[in-house]
Amino acid sequence: MKQRCISRKILICCLALGTAFPAVLRAQFEDRLYRTDYRPDPARTGELRLGLENLSFFQDNEFTGAVMPGYTLPGLWLQPKLTFQPLDNIRLELGLHALIYHGAYEYPNYSYRDIASWKGAHFQHGAHLLPYFRVQVQMRRLQLVLGSLYRGSNHLLAEPLYSPELNLTADPETGFQLLWDAPRFHLDAWVNWESFIFRQDVHNEAFTVGLSARVKYNAPGAPVHVYTPLQATIQHRGGEIDEVGQSTPVSTLMNAGVGLGIEGNTHRRLLRQVFAEAYLLGYYQQNGNLWPLGHGYAAYAQAGVRLGANWQVRGGYFYGKDFISLLGLPYFGTVSTDREGGIFDYMRTGFLMADYSRPFGKAFALGAQAGAYYAAPGTLTLADGTRTPAKAALSYTFGVYIRANLSFLLKKFGKKQQP
Repeated sequence: MKQRCISRKILICCLALGTAFPAVLRAQFEDRLYRTDYRPDPARTGELRLGLENLSFFQDNEFTGAVMPGYTLPGLWLQPKLTFQPLDNIRLELGLHALIYHGAYEYPNYSYRDIASWKGAHFQHGAHLLPYFRVQVQMRRLQLVLGSLYRGSNHLLAEPLYSPELNLTADPETGFQLLWDAPRFHLDAWVNWESFIFRQDVHNEAFTVGLSARVKYNAPGAPVHVYTPLQATIQHRGGEIDEVGQSTPVSTLMNAGVGLGIEGNTHRRLLRQVFAEAYLLGYYQQNGNLWPLGHGYAAYAQAGVRLGANWQVRGGYFYGKDFISLLGLPYFGTVSTDREGGIFDYMRTGFLMADYSRPFGKAFALGAQAGAYYAAPGTLTLADGTRTPAKAALSYTFGVYIRANLSFLLKKFGKKQQP
C-alpha cells in the first residue's frame, strides 16, 4: 500500500513537470542519427544521383529482472540507391536495404520487426536483403509516398509507442504515407503492409496503421513553445483469402496517446533548452484473443535539458496497468518477454538517459548514448495461471552509432542553355 502511494506521488510530480518545463524530445540525437528530410529539393530537379545511406551501431543492453533478457546489437544497415527527381515535386528512389549483424551468416527470411526469431524454412545468406523503392509526389503542403516510407523516428511517436531501437533492427516500412506540414499543424498518416497473402495462403496478412499529429499553439522557434501530440498505432492480422483464416480469428490491436509538450529555448551557450512532455496512453484489443488483456492504460512523462551543441540529458517515469505496447520497449508495458513470458499486474519504470551527438559536415554524424531503467513490476502471471512476485531490477544500456548519408551526382537532365 505504501509503495502505491509513493508511485502515485512520483507520477503526479512527473505530470506536473510535463506542464511546467519546456521540451524538445530527443530531437537533437534522433535528427542526426535516425531521421530523414522528406521534402524534395527543387535545386536537384533533373538530377540522377547515386546515394549511400548507412547506420553502423554497437548497442549493449545489460537487462536484468523478469521484464526482458539482455542482448547485444553489433551491426549495421546499408541502403545503396538511385534517386531521380524529374520535376520539382516528384522524387523516385530505387535500391536495396541490407541488415548485417557481425558474426551472423544466415538470416530468417521474413519480416523483421525487432530481432528476428530463428525459425522459417527459407533463409538469406550473408545479409538480410530487401528491395527499396519509393515514389513521392508533393502537392503544396501535402506529401504522398508509395513504396518505402519515411519510417521509424520520422513518425515522432512517443517512446512507449515506438522503441528507438527499431531504427536499428526493423525492416523498412512499406505501403502508403501522407505527410502534411502547416505552420501550426503537422500530420503523418501511414499504412505499413508487413505480410501480403495470396489466395489460399497458409498465413495471415498483417499490417500496421499509424497516425501522428502535432498541434502547435505557437511558433516552434518561440522562447516558450507549446504543442499537443496526438498519436495512434493499429495492428491488424487476418485475411479473407488465406487458408488459415477460418480457424485463425481476426486480430486488431490498438495503442493511442495524447500529450502536452512545452519547449523553451534559452539560447545560452551551456544551457540551450529545457524540455518536458507528458502523455496519457491507452491499449485496446478490438478483435481476437491474441493477448489475454482486452484493454489498459498508462501514463508517461519525461523532462530534461540540452547542454551545449551536442549533449542531452533526460529522465522520466512510466506507469502502466494492463497496458500492452505494440511497438515499444517492454519496460513501457505489462508484458514480459523473458523466457517464460507472462503478464504483470502493472509496470512502474523510471529511466535516465544521456546522449551525445555530433555532425561532421552534412553527410556524417557520430552518436553515443547511455542510460538506465529501474523497473518495479507487479505480480507476474504465467500462461498456466501461476502467479509469481516480480522483483524490482536496475538495467543499463549503452550504444555507439555512426551515420553516413552520401549522394553523388551521376547525370543532370534538362534543356541545354542556348549560347
